[in-house]
Amino acid sequence: MKNFQRSVIASVVMLIAACDQNSTQPASTMPNEVGVKTLHTQSVTLDSQLSGRVVGSMVSEVRPQVDGIIQKRLFTEGDEVSAGQVLYQIDPASYQASYDQALAQLKNAQALVKSSQLKSQRYSALVKENGVSRQDADDALATYQQNVASVDQYRAAVESARINLNYTKIKAPIAGRIGISSVTPGALVTSAQTTALATIRALDPIYVDLTQSSVQLLKLKRQQASLQQNSEVPVTVKLGDGSTYDQPGKLELTEVAVDEATGTVTLRAIFPNPQHQLLPGMYVRASVTNGVKADAILAPQQGITRDVKGNANALVVDKDGKVASRTVTADRVIGSSWLITNGLSSGDKLIVEGTAKVQAGMAVKAVEVTANSGGE
Repeated sequence: MKNFQRSVIASVVMLIAACDQNSTQPASTMPNEVGVKTLHTQSVTLDSQLSGRVVGSMVSEVRPQVDGIIQKRLFTEGDEVSAGQVLYQIDPASYQASYDQALAQLKNAQALVKSSQLKSQRYSALVKENGVSRQDADDALATYQQNVASVDQYRAAVESARINLNYTKIKAPIAGRIGISSVTPGALVTSAQTTALATIRALDPIYVDLTQSSVQLLKLKRQQASLQQNSEVPVTVKLGDGSTYDQPGKLELTEVAVDEATGTVTLRAIFPNPQHQLLPGMYVRASVTNGVKADAILAPQQGITRDVKGNANALVVDKDGKVASRTVTADRVIGSSWLITNGLSSGDKLIVEGTAKVQAGMAVKAVEVTANSGGE
């Protein structure tokens, strides 16, 4: 009886083992299933994200050109002023007196010219009849010529006095918005002072000076050969509060030299600023459109990994259904994708799901995922 029980138990154990072997055998031969994204070339606009400062398109510090006491301030701080508008009035009394004196001296010199001219003409006629000596005639001519020269001298003095008198009206050299006045009526100002009376800034249009490293600039210039570019380079800016300025600008110029201290190059963009929303000194972030890459490859970020050295790698499913490892060049992030410049091409099946359970050379079952890659 015992032998019979042992035989039954042995048979059951062998049957269970056979069932387990039959159940696990198909699982070991089934390939792993991975999610893939088939890559295609597409047109992508490439931008550079730069930081910069807003500066006035024109800036002028108002300074006196003559000494004197400020009589009046003829503008309201913060207002728009026009070129040539009188901003301050310096007491003109002494300059008016100097002008009047110079004008009187000019008239006196002009009268002497007339008298000496007539005398020279008479002596010139008399010398022919021996009525006067040659020396007297020469002296009369010299006196006349000296008086003519004096007229020119006094005329210049009148002009100088007139200029100084006009300088008592301190005028705006440019049109724009004027800031806070540093003086009030009664203040003494001098032509040699270092402090400006006020500052005028032209705010529409306005400049945004951006900085870019020389290395980035060289890289950009190399890329531009393959990019489709417009004659004008569009620029948009984000303000300090994160909002986007609603007026688009354009790149005006790129500085011709590199700052030796920082290794950066300045790019200047110009923006319309009718509402004066952009003010000089503001810090902004700008997006400069470099051009359009017509054959860009965008790879979802979850399909790109990096090794301990920082090299970017990707796993793809080849035409034989096996996993292949690729070393790629990931240039920049666009949306939720990497822009791949080397290592992947159109038609490649990039593994984006299940990368942790596969390795190069392993046979897999590729299932196309439908999630957007971010750049498409």
